[in-house]
Amino acid sequence: MKFLIKYILPVIMVFGFTKGYAQQTMQFSEYMFNGMSVNPAYAGYKEDWTLNLSGRLQWTGVDGAPKTSTLSVDGVTDGYKKNVGIGFLVTNDRLGPENNSAAYINYAYRIRLDAADTKRLCFGIAAGGIEYTINGSLFNAADITDGSIQSGAQSNFTPDFRAGAYYYSPFFYMGASVLNLLPQTNLNPNSAIVPQVRTLYVTTGFMVPISPAISWKPAVMFKEDFKGPTNMDVSSFFLIGKVLWLGAAYSSSVTLWNKPNLQSDLNKNDAFTGMIDISVNSRIRVGYAYDIVTSQLPGFQNGSHEVSISIGFGRRNGRILSPRYF
Repeated sequence: MKFLIKYILPVIMVFGFTKGYAQQTMQFSEYMFNGMSVNPAYAGYKEDWTLNLSGRLQWTGVDGAPKTSTLSVDGVTDGYKKNVGIGFLVTNDRLGPENNSAAYINYAYRIRLDAADTKRLCFGIAAGGIEYTINGSLFNAADITDGSIQSGAQSNFTPDFRAGAYYYSPFFYMGASVLNLLPQTNLNPNSAIVPQVRTLYVTTGFMVPISPAISWKPAVMFKEDFKGPTNMDVSSFFLIGKVLWLGAAYSSSVTLWNKPNLQSDLNKNDAFTGMIDISVNSRIRVGYAYDIVTSQLPGFQNGSHEVSISIGFGRRNGRILSPRYF
C-alpha cells in the first residue's frame, strides 16, 4: 500500500490538475480486457505476447453512428526479469463525416515489488500520431450556403504522447493515465477540425474468490476532460470455472465539482451494458458486449454491439507466476 501512496497517488494528482480541451476520447465497453487502450503502463502486464482486436458499432440504426476499432499487441522483452513491456496500438474512430486514426508505440518500465514476483508497479509512456479527417461533402446541411461547412475533405496530422502508472497484485489493480498530452496548436482557426482532447483516466478493481469455481471482479473507471461531464463506468464480472466471464456495467456522468460551463439540467444517464467472454483455451478469449442506452436516445437507435478477441503467444523462456485477471 505504501507504494500506492508514494507513486500512484502523486501521478493522479498531477494528471488531475492538467488542463483539458474538448470532448472525451473514444472508449470500449470491454476496456478491462485491453488495458493498454487507456493506459500505456499496462504494456506487458500479461507478460506473454498478446494480440487484442476490438470492433464496436455504436447506436445501430442511426445514420453516421460511431464505428470504432482497435488493434494492439504487447508483451515483455525479457521472459526472466520482465522489467520492460512494449506494445503497439492502432485505433480508428469514424463518426459520420469525421474519421480519427491513431498509432502509438508503448513502453512500460515494470518495478518488481516482492520476492514472489506477484506485485509490480509500472510506469508507461506512449508516442505516436493522430490523423484527423473531416469530409464536408458528407454533411447534410439545412442551409447549403452555410459558410462554416467547407466543401471537400480537410485533414490534420498531430504527433501525440500518453503517460500513465499502473499497480497490480494477483487480486487488485489501480492505474492512472492521461491521453492526448500535446494540445493541437497548428489548426487553422476557421477549420472544421475539432482539437483532440486531453483526458484523464483512473481505473481500479479487484478479484474476490467466492467459491472454488466462482470469482467476483468489480471495477470502476473515471474519465475526465475538465470541460464536459465526468464519466464513471462501474462494472461487475463473475468468472465461472476459469472459463466463462459474465458481466454487466453501467455508465453515467457524475458531479465531482462545479463546472460553470455545463448546463445544470443535463441528463446524467448513459448506458447499461451486458457482457459475456469465453476463454476458448489458455491462449484465446472471445468477448461480446451489448449496450442499451438509458438516456433520451433509445427511440432513435437499436443499441450498440462490441466484439473483442485476445490471442496469447507462448514464450521460449520464463513463466507466469500468478494468474492474469486484469
